[in-house]
Amino acid sequence: MKFNERIKSIVLETICLLFVLLFVYASISKLLDFENFRIQLGQSPLLSSFAGIVVWLVPLIELLIALLLFLKSYRLVGLFSAFSLMIMFTAYIFIILNYSSFIPCSCGGILEKMGWTEHLIFNVIFVLLTLLGIIIVEKSTSIKSIKWSRLVYFGVFTTVIVCTGIVILFFNLSQEISNKRNNFIRRFPGNATKVNEINLKFSSYYFAGATDKSIYLGNYTAPLLVTKLDSVLKNKTEFIIKPNRVNYPFQSVQVRVLSSNFYLIDGSVPIIYMGKIDDWKAYVKWKGSTTFSHYQLMDSTTVAVRSNNTSSGESELGTLKFDVNAKISFNTNLLQKQIDGIFDVDGSLHFDIKSQKLVYIYLYRNQFIVANRYLDLDYRGKTIDTVSKAQIRVSTVKTRNEMKLSAPPLVVNKSSSVYKNLLFVNSALLGKYEPQEMWNEASIIDIYNIDSNSYEGSFYVYNIQKSKLKIFLVINDNFYGFIGEYLVHYKLSKTMLKAYKK
Repeated sequence: MKFNERIKSIVLETICLLFVLLFVYASISKLLDFENFRIQLGQSPLLSSFAGIVVWLVPLIELLIALLLFLKSYRLVGLFSAFSLMIMFTAYIFIILNYSSFIPCSCGGILEKMGWTEHLIFNVIFVLLTLLGIIIVEKSTSIKSIKWSRLVYFGVFTTVIVCTGIVILFFNLSQEISNKRNNFIRRFPGNATKVNEINLKFSSYYFAGATDKSIYLGNYTAPLLVTKLDSVLKNKTEFIIKPNRVNYPFQSVQVRVLSSNFYLIDGSVPIIYMGKIDDWKAYVKWKGSTTFSHYQLMDSTTVAVRSNNTSSGESELGTLKFDVNAKISFNTNLLQKQIDGIFDVDGSLHFDIKSQKLVYIYLYRNQFIVANRYLDLDYRGKTIDTVSKAQIRVSTVKTRNEMKLSAPPLVVNKSSSVYKNLLFVNSALLGKYEPQEMWNEASIIDIYNIDSNSYEGSFYVYNIQKSKLKIFLVINDNFYGFIGEYLVHYKLSKTMLKAYKK
């Protein structure tokens, strides 16, 4: 009997010591890197609205619980407090992973060294350890009654319910505070009919290019792999690109296909390869010093790019000609700074070969830019929602010399595509009179006529296994989109596309 009591005592002491070390380390890490911890909390979809309080409350509570666990006379109170905090942490991570549209950075100490899934497992283990500690204390106490045992276990059950409820309440309140419903009304003049879907097995594909009969897919995790599909997604062929040189410090290589040519581009090196789709052999066409991103081919030797000004660091749009007379030029007046000129002008760049129009649509505001191939501004347009100013907060972590978004940004335009004179936008905001149930089951695409700067209508693209639309491509009346591991094909009705320029 004494032997069993000794084992229980050792297990209990070990559990308490583990939690003391965990909470002291976690709290000290947060306080030592306080500025970064504050910004990371501000990014949280659950806690951004309460970050000013939580940033102090969490480390102080962790230190208090560590003290309670260290003092033997307060062990049960300390274990219940640790159990409550770990339940809240676990519920928080579960909601982030399963219900949040925005996954922020991890927060401080051990958390920053783990992925979210790994930390969820870590938390569950420590929840079970606290539960074991509570059971040991309950069995070892001098109070021997059924009422006492029932009271302890009822306390465990109540703690789980209350702590989970608090986290859910924080989530709902924060969502309500940070994501107000916009006062705009959509109309649905036609319909989009799903024709086919294929399971690609991976969610790392992107659109590399298209013709009227074929679409080409690149793959982020296999940069030299190109997948060709026919327009109805029935026949699939795979190719491997063979570069003539690979001794460059590649970071984000992507493929682009235009007519009979293909291009292998990494704007961070920066370098452009070119080759023929007949043999998929790639040769270095251009190697420069100006880094760029968000590139779109304008013709066989010209690409539209977004880069950063060498003096201010702010983003700007330009064109890069990579023939024998290589030249790069910028129009510094196209992107309009509201806050910092970097995060606030983030967006998607498009160039439509048929209309010869360059379109840049902002990510965090209801605005887009239409220009010609020479980067001369045609006009600045607006989408139908009401967010005209980017709702972001940018902070500088002086100890790390880093700029970060210090709160979850309000995304307005998630992804987009341009074909002929129509701009298609996957909106992130719910319109007036739209049912929440429908919004939970589908993504919405708004259509704009960039010739007349007018809204044409909207249609739905439905989720697959709770996954929403990520990126998409429109060719004539064909809509292709990535949803999780699936590539879907929709046919758009003539009513929706009547504004196509003939």
